[in-house]
Amino acid sequence: MMSTTECVYEQSIDGFGTVRLVPVDPARDAELLHGWVSEERARFWGMREATVEDVREIYAHLDSLTTHHAFLAHRDGVPVALFQTYEPQADRVSECYDVQPGDIGVHLLIAPANAPQRGFSSHLVSVLVAFALTGHRRIVAEPDAANDKAIALLARNGFEVGPEVVLPEIVLPEVHLVEKRARLLFLTR
Repeated sequence: MMSTTECVYEQSIDGFGTVRLVPVDPARDAELLHGWVSEERARFWGMREATVEDVREIYAHLDSLTTHHAFLAHRDGVPVALFQTYEPQADRVSECYDVQPGDIGVHLLIAPANAPQRGFSSHLVSVLVAFALTGHRRIVAEPDAANDKAIALLARNGFEVGPEVVLPEIVLPEVHLVEKRARLLFLTR
């Protein structure tokens, strides 16, 4: 169970529970995250072949940045999602749309569930949106263009579907991201 000092955001929803966001600790959370990102259902995350050590290194690098942040979303103390926020102007997505002041980018990976619960994803997204819009005017999401489930989930939760774009490949000593065909989605406060 996490300590309350780690929690950066908390919201309770009647009939759903309390959602808390806690910064990812690469050493503590690498095995958990590896279990999620290495599943077939997470293929769009692009980390299916990653080892636990790769995941630890990726999130240690992310943790070193001031522009990108990773959080575990806990529902009533149980980790249920990986949520990442980033400043679009410091990301490759900035090459694909006109970044505006007050924009924040997001990535979401919902943990595998033993038994799906009606309304779970929408309740979770509502909490994550409230957190992301704190101090920001607009959210941009860029799921893989072939990820129909993610696009539909965001559209059902108020995101406006934007154009399909190609995020360029990034090759740096500390990070390699392959080219990605993505669908932009926007939610404005």
